[in-house]
Amino acid sequence: MIKKLLFLAVVVLALGASGFGYWAKQPITTAEPAIEFTIAPGSHGASISQQMAAAGVPVNPTLFTLLARVTQKSARIKAGSYELKPFTTPLRLLDQLVRGEFAQESLTIIEGWTFKQMRAAVAAAASLKHDSVSLSDQELLARITPGFKQPEGLFFPDTYLFAKHSSDFDVYRTAHQQMLKHLNAAWDKRDPNLPYTNPYEALIMASIVEKETGQKSERAMIAGVFVNRLKLGMMLQTDPTVIYGLGAKYDGKIHKKDLETDTPYNTYTRSGLPPTPIALPGVQSLSAALNPARTDALYFVSRGDGTSQFSGNLNDHNKAVNQYQR
Repeated sequence: MIKKLLFLAVVVLALGASGFGYWAKQPITTAEPAIEFTIAPGSHGASISQQMAAAGVPVNPTLFTLLARVTQKSARIKAGSYELKPFTTPLRLLDQLVRGEFAQESLTIIEGWTFKQMRAAVAAAASLKHDSVSLSDQELLARITPGFKQPEGLFFPDTYLFAKHSSDFDVYRTAHQQMLKHLNAAWDKRDPNLPYTNPYEALIMASIVEKETGQKSERAMIAGVFVNRLKLGMMLQTDPTVIYGLGAKYDGKIHKKDLETDTPYNTYTRSGLPPTPIALPGVQSLSAALNPARTDALYFVSRGDGTSQFSGNLNDHNKAVNQYQR
């Protein structure tokens, strides 16, 4: 220890305090837009500077080690993956390592995607460690959260930032926590006269609204129709649930036989909600499911322009179907 202190003292005297301070504040010259490097867990002292130098970071290892020690930040450097960007000074680089400002990438999960589509997007993210790739949906879910048997609908669609080379489990955990956060917030503010017995049923409804709605402004009305049907014991008769139940058998069109073929998700053959969500709903669909429009409408049909015609009885609905669909 004494030899190290003597060595540092000699270096500081050789450089001069003012010269060392000047060096620490000068941008590190790089020929590349960004240089990636990784600090291994358990690293300390000179090994940190050596790892950066080995990755191509053009900073003097001896001086950087000295900088970390004289500022008493050496022991506070966090392991992880980083990027050196142009115009970064040694002082800023050291601060980046102490703060744990890891190199980040983003991944966008789209509203209305199925969990299968989410898994494909996560698997395609090259900067993630794919720790879950060999697991079944149920095995993956068991690693994320207890109490649920199926993962559909349990992950919030959003854009997520993650540290490069972090585990894909981090993305799944964050997305699940965000879904629970938004779902519970909407549940706490729900209309008191809803036919749901728990938040999961509301999540199922929100997923149906997400897939049925072409216009965001109509989500509350769509939810109002389905809530009215549930209260009256009517079948929901919604095509997206049928499509979900068909899985790989869906060929891009709904056929009469599809509506007549019973599956757990066929809301033309089974009453009530399907057993699970059918997609990943966004915050607006969650809000619509838990605060639907107060309406007498029991039917709706697409006008062909992205909007819907709502009707309160079958006669008016048939007229709307003739006008807009036939």
